[in-house]
Amino acid sequence: MLQLKKSDYDKILSHAVQGLPNEACGLIAGVVENDIKKIEEVYLLTNIDNSNEHFSMDPKEQLAAVKDMRAKGLTLLGNWHSHPESPSRPSEEDKRLAHDSTVDYLILSLQDRENPVLNAFLVQNHTEVTKEEIQII
Repeated sequence: MLQLKKSDYDKILSHAVQGLPNEACGLIAGVVENDIKKIEEVYLLTNIDNSNEHFSMDPKEQLAAVKDMRAKGLTLLGNWHSHPESPSRPSEEDKRLAHDSTVDYLILSLQDRENPVLNAFLVQNHTEVTKEEIQII
């Protein structure tokens, strides 16, 4: 299970809405306690693809985020990105690019702008997708 503070959820949502019509993206970091992944830091990164169908994180921003995580003693828990026009589930491209089966992939759907949907997934072997519970606290 993932725990996400409401303020961090709002931060992700705001960044995703500001990025429209393109996908927005970022990283999540935190600590793992008793099988609960507590998200302590959300990183808002630039989608250098400027696309509404896929994303690539800015490498310099990624490196800065990882350095910040290490300095704070946090673990990379995964990444997040938005789907401006499709449901909150991994696309074929998302699965193909999911190279780490130990981290979560969060997807925020803005398909229905009034009712955004955030889900988390674990992806194994680029094909097997398991939904993981997110608790917003």
